Amino acid sequence: MKKVKVSIQDENTLILLEDGSKGDIIDLKSIHETDIDKTTITNVVNSIKHDAFNAELKKEKDTIERENNLRLELKEKEWADRAKENSSEKDKEIVALSSKLESVAEMTEANVKLEALQEKQRIEKEYQEKINEKDTEINNIKHEKELSEEKLKEQIKSTETALVSFKEMRSKMSTKMIGESLEVHCENEFNRIRHIAFPNASFGKDNTISESGSKGDYIYRELDEDGNEILSIMFEMKNEDGITATKKKNKDFFKELDKDRREKNCEYAVLVSLLEKDNEYYDDIIPVYEYELTYSIRPQHFITIIGFLRQANIKSQYLRREIHMLNNQNVDVSNFETNMNTFKEAFSRNYRLHSTQFSEAIKEIDKTIDHLNKVKENLLKSDNNLRLANNQATDLSIKRLTSNSPSVAKVFEEISKEQKK
Repeated sequence: MKKVKVSIQDENTLILLEDGSKGDIIDLKSIHETDIDKTTITNVVNSIKHDAFNAELKKEKDTIERENNLRLELKEKEWADRAKENSSEKDKEIVALSSKLESVAEMTEANVKLEALQEKQRIEKEYQEKINEKDTEINNIKHEKELSEEKLKEQIKSTETALVSFKEMRSKMSTKMIGESLEVHCENEFNRIRHIAFPNASFGKDNTISESGSKGDYIYRELDEDGNEILSIMFEMKNEDGITATKKKNKDFFKELDKDRREKNCEYAVLVSLLEKDNEYYDDIIPVYEYELTYSIRPQHFITIIGFLRQANIKSQYLRREIHMLNNQNVDVSNFETNMNTFKEAFSRNYRLHSTQFSEAIKEIDKTIDHLNKVKENLLKSDNNLRLANNQATDLSIKRLTSNSPSVAKVFEEISKEQKK
């Protein structure tokens, strides 16, 4: 058995410097300082110290993490990182720092709890301030709502008061007074444009009682320069008091109106009515088919119906004069009358188209202002139909009317030659 010399290779390995056998003794005294790698030994020591420190630090850190919330964990991690940085810079103070770690951890925990408490108080304060602001806004909204409700109640009260006053006024008015108001409206509308549109016309009350004991409301008559009648219309004005229990209908007056028209020798009969206000059918210019030459209108169509009937009668009167002249010549006027009837039918058709489209336009205006474009289109179409009818009337000549009547054409040629001589 002998002592074998060795040297240190690293922290884990020794190297034999001579041959050895089982039972030989390793002589550590033979290791000289020159053979020892001090760097390796220092690293071993430091590694052991760091492992022990980190184990203790981890233990303390785990304890703090279990006791605190996420914010405390972040704070503790910050302190742990600081401690780790200090340990790398001050290796010589590791042992002292380990002994003081517990007190430092306690201080850290206390500081973190204090900061967390302060943060909680700050958040609670901000939350309370926001709650107070919302309460103030809610109170302001409630106050505004109360003011709006009071204002609305005052408006409703004033509206109800005005409605009651209006009903009282209506209840004091007789049905005759309301009817007279409609008559005044029509008189004013006629007189407003009389000197421009109807200078040779008269529009006045029918004060003559017929043999049957009845009379109409107003009669319109217009004469030409020779004293010949151009147009005559019997007008009946009807309104309805909303308070009156008995509700009349427009059809209740057509028969009597037609009788008055015939007894007073009027060509047309027109009922100007505000009855059946909810019935849209009567919002247009409506021909009454049960009675010839009878119409029902609303007050806003009063001037319009006079203009339409007047236009048609002026053209018809011109044709009647031509027919009368030809009849005095004892000529064959059958084809002439056919042409005249064709013209009248064409004019009547264009008039009906115009009346229908004009009525549709009025209806659309009454319903909504948003349909003005559609109304404009209908009015343009209506104007075009009326223009066509007017062109047909303008283009009407003796030559065209006698195109299929040679005998009539021959008579006119003879008359023309005599006039040239």
